[in-house]
Amino acid sequence: MSPELISILVLVVVFVIATTRSVNMGALAFAAAFGVGGLVADLDADGIFAGFPGDLFVVLVGVTYLFAIARANGTTDWLVHAAVRLVRGRVALIPWVMFALTGALTAIGAVSPAAVAIVAPIALSFATRYGISPLLMGAMVVHGAQAGGFSPISIYGSIVNGIVERENLPGNELVLFLASLAANLVIAAVMFVLFGGLKLWAQGAVDETAPAAGNRAAGAARVGAAAPRPAELRTAPTATPTLSEETTNLTPSRIATLTSLLALVVAVLVFDLDAGLTAITLAVILSTAWPDDSRKATGQIAWPTVLLICGVLTYVGVLDEMGTITWAGEGVGGIGIPLLAAVLLCYIGALVSAFASSVGIMGALIPLAVPFLERGEIGAIGMVAALAVSATVVDVSPFSTNGALVLAAAPDVDRERFFRQLMVYGGIVVAVVPAAAWLVMVVPGWG
Repeated sequence: MSPELISILVLVVVFVIATTRSVNMGALAFAAAFGVGGLVADLDADGIFAGFPGDLFVVLVGVTYLFAIARANGTTDWLVHAAVRLVRGRVALIPWVMFALTGALTAIGAVSPAAVAIVAPIALSFATRYGISPLLMGAMVVHGAQAGGFSPISIYGSIVNGIVERENLPGNELVLFLASLAANLVIAAVMFVLFGGLKLWAQGAVDETAPAAGNRAAGAARVGAAAPRPAELRTAPTATPTLSEETTNLTPSRIATLTSLLALVVAVLVFDLDAGLTAITLAVILSTAWPDDSRKATGQIAWPTVLLICGVLTYVGVLDEMGTITWAGEGVGGIGIPLLAAVLLCYIGALVSAFASSVGIMGALIPLAVPFLERGEIGAIGMVAALAVSATVVDVSPFSTNGALVLAAAPDVDRERFFRQLMVYGGIVVAVVPAAAWLVMVVPGWG
């Protein structure tokens, strides 16, 4: 049995054990990385840790730390109240506001995880207060980020268009952008209908002076029955407070926190500073100024989520180091039937991107598609668009940066159940979207 096949089978075993035994998948993945990396791939410790996502670790810790402070001093309650007033109390519009906001941020140049890191904590705090499914709200944020992610001036769009130009393939920046926008808009609309959006429309406007429409328990009922959970992932349910005068007033600590959140946006989008390091710095400043509000914030950092994501991505790094990802891609690229090779490449892009860098996967798969694209049997513009959509729409997976941020940002939820919901939803997206993108964008022969 080849080392590459062994590494894939071990990954399957990790999934099975974590799902059936309620063991933190990140811890299992670290152990698998040590075993496979050392015994199968003959990697030393440096080679194994080469895939450790240090930047993502800092982003997860920094952003959840900053927003834990925002929750402690009531800033997120104030933001929720402001959002309700903005849409005149119509709660059903808020998921679409969050979709549009993250889309606008990525379209003007924000990296997708940076936009999600900024918007997700606010969006999910709103979902908790008004009994909206956290899965719906999280999906709206992530799909919104990807909807704007391939504009001609965006990070993703610039990178993919650059790859296309370097490989001397025909390209169309507008088609790439509109393909991603349309795909994510359709998925968001389906999620809105399936997970309570129509009931929110029927609910009409809320009374901001009355208790919130739902509490943590109501929100849980919308997304499924509770599942057994280990102690380290439990979050005690809390009742949702009313929108009292105390909630709606701006105190000095809230003004400082809002200023910090705005500073985070400016630092990331304008000055291209690291979101995690910036968030930690701002959180430390707030903690120093208002220690009473911030004393418990470090305990509210989503440490089990950090372990989960960092462990899985470290194992994916081992797969990359030993050539498993390239091995799978080249095997598909060598198939003699262009349309079959195209759909398999879309599926590989989706599956691997659910655990790794979307841009990195596109950078690897587009060159692999060049040989049969040059024969003219497959339209290059449609193929590149299908690969881009397949490799990014799956970022709702809890193992991707965006999905991990959504998982970490959700307050007052059963994190294990929410993790499983994101994993199931991500699996459905992986199974359905690549085939749909292939059918709509590749089969007609665009470009």
